[in-house]
Amino acid sequence: MSEEEPKMEEKVEIAPGLAIALSPDEGTDDGPRRRGPDPLAALRSWQPRTRLGRMVMNGEIVTYEQALASGYPIREVEIVDALLPEIEDDVLSVNMIQRMTDSGRRVRFNVLCAVGNGDGYVGLSVCKGKEVASTIQKAITQAKLSLIPVFRGNGSWESAEGPGNSIPFKSTGRSGSTRVTLLPAPSGKGLVIGDYGRRVLTLAGVSDVWSRSSGQTRSTINFARATFNALEELSMAKVSDDVKDRLHITVGRRNI
Repeated sequence: MSEEEPKMEEKVEIAPGLAIALSPDEGTDDGPRRRGPDPLAALRSWQPRTRLGRMVMNGEIVTYEQALASGYPIREVEIVDALLPEIEDDVLSVNMIQRMTDSGRRVRFNVLCAVGNGDGYVGLSVCKGKEVASTIQKAITQAKLSLIPVFRGNGSWESAEGPGNSIPFKSTGRSGSTRVTLLPAPSGKGLVIGDYGRRVLTLAGVSDVWSRSSGQTRSTINFARATFNALEELSMAKVSDDVKDRLHITVGRRNI
């Protein structure tokens, strides 16, 4: 009699965020608490409402790069949490806005928030609301849905040959009267830019840059937006393969 051979179980690939959320050992880490609702808890009860969300849930898409290449719009924040679980948020500014109306004084809050994985993706959002906590969460959600890939390379003539954590060439962003120009810098120079621009670039994974600024640079929102717009302008540039190899340009994450 021939014994039946045991069937080999097929290993199903799953998005990294979903794997962490569904892991039985999840929740034993004593790391810093997150601001607002836990995204891992939201992933456990996630019911996708879009086609891209269902593809992520079924394991057809397991990286953020595959989601961008699919051509479908990212309309659910759980998609970002599932594909980029290492993403971090930074609340850059919380401003109180008071307005006198016929019924009395109305108080609202203006929140500026940036998110990024520190390795080639960054997002920025400004939201308004009546309560601070809910407005912060709304700004984080909108920033995750507005992620852009960042061009990084070694575009400084002062650098030695090889990859770097700067930008490949000059780029200018503008918001209101504020204009910020980012310039390639050699390795080890650091981020020579204002505090809010530095925080945006850190979340984007850029560690060396020169900058020039003009206009009303003390405006927090405009300065951060101008820095973000400079990165977005950089990502829309069309670069040949020869230039990419020469300047060691990478788009998005380096280690997937």
